Amino acid sequence: MSLPASPFDWAPKTVTSLIDGAYVAERGGHRLPAYYPGDGEVISELQEADAEEVDRAVRSARRAFNDPAWREMSVEARQAILYRIADAIDAHALELATLETLNAGIVLRDVLSRQVVRAGYNFRFFAEAISQQPGQVWQQIKDHLTFVTRHPVGVAALIAPWNSPLALASMKVASAIAFGNTCVLKPSEQTPLSLARLVEIINTITPPGVVNLVNGRGAVTGAALVDHPEVDLIAFTGGTETGRHIMQAAGRRLKPAAMELGGKSANIIFADADQERALDGALISIFSNNGQQCLAGSRILVQDSIFDEFVDRFVERARKIRVGDPLDDATEIGPIASARHRQHILSYVDIAKSQGATLLTGGKALDRPGYFIEPTAVLAPSNSDRVCQEEIFGPFAAFVKFSDMEDAVRMANESQFGLVGYCWTQNIDKALRVSQAVRTGLMWVNTPMVRELRAPFGGVKDSGLGRDGAAASMAFFTEEKTTTIPLADVPLRKFGV
Repeated sequence: MSLPASPFDWAPKTVTSLIDGAYVAERGGHRLPAYYPGDGEVISELQEADAEEVDRAVRSARRAFNDPAWREMSVEARQAILYRIADAIDAHALELATLETLNAGIVLRDVLSRQVVRAGYNFRFFAEAISQQPGQVWQQIKDHLTFVTRHPVGVAALIAPWNSPLALASMKVASAIAFGNTCVLKPSEQTPLSLARLVEIINTITPPGVVNLVNGRGAVTGAALVDHPEVDLIAFTGGTETGRHIMQAAGRRLKPAAMELGGKSANIIFADADQERALDGALISIFSNNGQQCLAGSRILVQDSIFDEFVDRFVERARKIRVGDPLDDATEIGPIASARHRQHILSYVDIAKSQGATLLTGGKALDRPGYFIEPTAVLAPSNSDRVCQEEIFGPFAAFVKFSDMEDAVRMANESQFGLVGYCWTQNIDKALRVSQAVRTGLMWVNTPMVRELRAPFGGVKDSGLGRDGAAASMAFFTEEKTTTIPLADVPLRKFGV
């Protein structure tokens, strides 16, 4: 693949929907700018898909699903397609990563080493997973055989967020098509570039209509998609309030829906933890991906006997973090994804101060073009403060002091969210007790952000419904059918003789 003279040359001038294997022609209608967060300049334009265009995409997916060539394709043939997609992602890694950086502001080095690698791995993983589907057979009823088969559900509406488009959307697409479904993917209107190219690459490998793309705002394109009568199921990653609206729409039509929503995860650091490792983990869990991740350890609960020293060391390290150009390999944190979201994050500095919090470091925008802010940390007087209870979704940590294990667990559970949690201790009994007592879908003990795709991933409470993962994705993207067959000439009751 030849390299462009400038990374910006990879950004298309206009992004349209991709339906039935091809981009739709440009037309009139609503247009949305796509910005480069590094300088705030427009780098592309998005043509919004209206209800008619969404209908075309869904009907394309329905035709592809109804085609026996796809729906009845052998596992081996689908595996080959998934492996080819993964190889194509690897071949276009720099292009995909650059588009993600230009549109989302994530540091290019991190996108190359994490998000693009994860995208390819998602397709390889599900290629393997579909070859290992377990079967169920019963012969407990005399002279009868009962068995269960699984079948694809149909057309899936997949809605991806703006904070990590490649990694999160690829998980949805890979799991949906691996089990024989077709799909319509809607990226965030803020970050359409990398996913438009990904879907274009996928369509060089899959039959037309298997993977379609529509772009636009949630209230327009997203609403038309989730409410379409030919959509059979919905998978969404994003904010909790948006998730509530989607669940209402899904409920009206009795569509299954999987929701990966917000988080305000507690990062519990005990006095007996490996302090250096816990410090590294705390910094990683709040500042990686520019702090914009639903599983961030944004509530840092530190035991009172080590509190002052730990916080001082955290602040010292946070002040040394290199914030800057996301295309520069030396950068550790890039810009916030949008001007609006930067203002949202910074508004919590005043909110924190109004509730008596102490600003430990950061709290200001950088004096340069783009949507940059300083890595920020506050000392909160109470776990009930808004900075400890509301999802800020940025490089913004809130510290709270706790006394003992019961105190830490109580504070961790005093939250409307329950996506993930972190626990740092060298006491195995304490680690086990805390990991089971904190109400989350996932707990990381003495490590940050290790994603095992064989295990279920998802939240409790306001952090979502449903799970991703090998067995969980199979359960969501397939339907069970029970079949019973007699093994002998079983006599039947005769009516009317």
